[in-house]
Amino acid sequence: MASSSLTKPQMRGLLAKRLRFHIVGAFVVSLGVAAFYKFAVAEPRKKAYADFYRNYDSIKDFEEMRKAGIFQSAK
Repeated sequence: MASSSLTKPQMRGLLAKRLRFHIVGAFVVSLGVAAFYKFAVAEPRKKAYADFYRNYDSIKDFEEMRKAGIFQSAK
């Protein structure tokens, strides 16, 4: 009696069904990680570089390093 009330397990197409589910999940997770990296790491880094080079004077920096004695060829 008890065995007749149990439903048969799905055997055909089980791998394809599970793969479809996991591929979609992996795609969604990867898009989320990519968006997080872009807005949490890449954009602030790009802004920091832009802020640094906005007022950067390479000649002034060179003169400070030359006075500090870093360069051997430029005295």
